[in-house]
Amino acid sequence: MRRFSQRNSLVTLNEINITPLLDLAFVLLIIFVITTPMLEQGLDLKLPDGGVKDRNTDRVVVKTVDISMQGTYYYAHKPLSLEAVEKALVEAHRQNTNMIVYIRGDEGSPLKHCIALLNRLQERGIKDYSLRTSTPKK
Repeated sequence: MRRFSQRNSLVTLNEINITPLLDLAFVLLIIFVITTPMLEQGLDLKLPDGGVKDRNTDRVVVKTVDISMQGTYYYAHKPLSLEAVEKALVEAHRQNTNMIVYIRGDEGSPLKHCIALLNRLQERGIKDYSLRTSTPKK
């Protein structure tokens, strides 16, 4: 017959090692801290100089379209054709008429791509848009 002391059985129940859980939590925290800014960053564009500081707008109503130097349109971080961008913006405008479209075009890209998008927006009745520039350095 085996003898078990109550002292040994209580010690094993009271000692739960949480070090691996803390290690996992810190690793996940570091991963999220590093990857979150990369997810929020849009296309790497060199915006033209000029403009003034924005007034505070509700971030929910802002939709951003990036135009690369090669003339590729990016909406919601996905490359799309001009027609697909137009369709997505019309649908977003239908859901929220207070929507503002931010158009970010690389300073080296031809102006015709920006003008084509502006013409499509005006034809569809979307009149709230902003051509984005880099803020002047003081």
